[in-house]
Amino acid sequence: MASRKPMSPPKFHVSRPTVATWVARYHAMGKAGLQDHSCQPRRSPAQLDPALVTQILTLRRECKWSARRIHHHLVSEGHQVCLRTVGRWLHRLGISRLRDLAPTGEDLRQRPQKITARAPGHMVHLDVKKIGRIPEGGGWRADGRDSEAGHVAKRGSGRRVGYTYLHSAIDGFTRLAYTEALEDEKAVTTIGFVCRARAFFAAHGITAGRVVTDNGNNYRAAEFTAKVVSLGGRHHRIRPYTSERARREALAVWVNHDNYHRPHTSCGDAPPASLAPTRVNNVMTSYN
Repeated sequence: MASRKPMSPPKFHVSRPTVATWVARYHAMGKAGLQDHSCQPRRSPAQLDPALVTQILTLRRECKWSARRIHHHLVSEGHQVCLRTVGRWLHRLGISRLRDLAPTGEDLRQRPQKITARAPGHMVHLDVKKIGRIPEGGGWRADGRDSEAGHVAKRGSGRRVGYTYLHSAIDGFTRLAYTEALEDEKAVTTIGFVCRARAFFAAHGITAGRVVTDNGNNYRAAEFTAKVVSLGGRHHRIRPYTSERARREALAVWVNHDNYHRPHTSCGDAPPASLAPTRVNNVMTSYN
């Protein structure tokens, strides 16, 4: 009788120190020790005094002083604080720009609102992805940029390969997605896609309510909004970023959330970082 080969233990890609840490927590506190703990240090000697932060806030709102003048005033009172610290706190408090403050000291800038899907169909995201078509035989990617097959696709009238527009609708609660490859991203095409997407969601027991889009021309068209409202929904366009810095900061938060916190079905309902062959440390929090 042939001997059976012993099964190798499953690989969870977890280092030995990490396992030792969790085992020690379990022995010390039981199941409560397996919960996520705060990474905030117990003491921060270099942290700015809260009373000093309040003084910076008061001088900015009431006196409209700049960061340099506030720094000079605090130093004259005997406080040991650098100019960069004052500027960082003004930015953290959201009052780094005087144009965002009213003469009375109140905020003029509207705080960004967070929309959270509370039930299936409560929030449906729409977007369009433009990708290049691949000609028959693969084109230059398969045969080379200077090959005959690569040149044939670009010769003559109407022989251009062109693009395909992937229209996608994703339910924010269940993550159920519907996608179509269409010829363009015009408002008429988008309206037809929305009707078919609603029928798809309805077949799965989901009634689309709020429709969330960006500020593309097809979504800003009055016909598109009117169609969404006529179907019993509500059209909500996200606020565009006012600067490249805001765009980069939001992208960094999203990348961190998608890699370390958001479960992926392709990864066994686990974040992609959990399958990394090397140990990674997540030092950023997810969405607040």
